[in-house]
Amino acid sequence: MKEVSYYPGCSLHGTAREYDESLRGVCHLLNIQLHELEDWTCCGASSAHCTDEGLAFQLAARNLALAEKQGLELLVPCVACYSRFKTAEKEVKDHSERHSKEIQFPYQGNVPIRYALDFFCEESILEEVKRKKVKPLSGLKVVCYYGCLTVRPPKVTGIRDYENPQHMDRLMELLGAEPIQWSYKTDCCGASLVMTRTDIVRSLGQKLLSMAKEAEADCVVTGCPMCQSNLDTRQDEFEKEGGQTFDLPILYFTELMGLALGHRDVKKWLGRHLTDPIKVLESKGLL
Repeated sequence: MKEVSYYPGCSLHGTAREYDESLRGVCHLLNIQLHELEDWTCCGASSAHCTDEGLAFQLAARNLALAEKQGLELLVPCVACYSRFKTAEKEVKDHSERHSKEIQFPYQGNVPIRYALDFFCEESILEEVKRKKVKPLSGLKVVCYYGCLTVRPPKVTGIRDYENPQHMDRLMELLGAEPIQWSYKTDCCGASLVMTRTDIVRSLGQKLLSMAKEAEADCVVTGCPMCQSNLDTRQDEFEKEGGQTFDLPILYFTELMGLALGHRDVKKWLGRHLTDPIKVLESKGLL
């Protein structure tokens, strides 16, 4: 059994419950034990670093200190949380003398921080997925949407193929789906601008979904709660503004993993989406 620390973050206990539940379900099927950080708090995403850099660092460092005590690698499903943690890690390693005086928590920068998608794309886990797959996602055409913070900035994430990442594509192919190549996999969805500049989010979202439609995808697959929310919940607005009907499901990669692995709660997860994915999957004979 593989054991990891787990930081769900605020979104996965709220608007992205299906991401949290599907991740936990997949881990159970793959014999991965999650140890949720006791007394974890908000990491500061996505506003703290815009208002107070010191506070942003302290919020992230507190949670990382908790993880360091557990002595396990830290699994982080939310891309925004992952970005804040990796930024704090880099700050500690690059400016250890400064932060040793400022930090209120004994964080030394020694906990391995793992974004969930990267974690599940490890070769050993992919082999386990391949072995336990019971329902190949045959006939399902997907576009993999990594978003901005999954891979950027590369000096923080350490990702080399940040312009054209492929690991989610390989995961979808392993599950039996058909990943379609498209040029928008790392474009921005507008993220938290949805609170202040909804017009920008509408413009970016329409473009992304238009290109996914043009690629003849059945759904968009992501691992970011903000991307999923922006693209899933505003399709009616996109239609009214741009005149194009999308009706394109936005799924978490863990939900499709759960489906391929035969988890019994898949329909419960999918039922929380505003843009219904169940009818598309039923039309493919996958539900």
